[in-house]
Amino acid sequence: MKPIGYLLNRTDKALTGYMNHMLEEFGLTRTAWQVLNLVHDTPGIADKEVLTNLAANAGSAVLNGTIDTVLADDWAYRPAPGRLALTPDGSRRLTDVAARVDAFRELSTTGISLDEYRTTVRVLERISRNLETATSTSC
Repeated sequence: MKPIGYLLNRTDKALTGYMNHMLEEFGLTRTAWQVLNLVHDTPGIADKEVLTNLAANAGSAVLNGTIDTVLADDWAYRPAPGRLALTPDGSRRLTDVAARVDAFRELSTTGISLDEYRTTVRVLERISRNLETATSTSC
């Protein structure tokens, strides 16, 4: 049996590679989609909150660059300094992207029951919590 770290890295690379390829026609990457999805769910979100919420997905330099890109590509705008919201066109385009992301999710979970998926998520959350707790108490 392969170590869990190896499988997590392999899975993340597969997810990122497939999503980047799939989203390329929209001019997006997985990271850009994550930023836009967060902005969609929290209109007017502060850049700092984007960086905090997505810190596990990418470093601040990548996230700041991605924010600049979604602004330049008219997916988002600044309703106030340091805050992000979707443009009307960005909102419409994100709806088009959502159909592709739904198909991606279906493909990636083919042959996996909802119970198996939920168990996997719970186990990964527990592993993360165990290690984060150990790190915070041992440092």
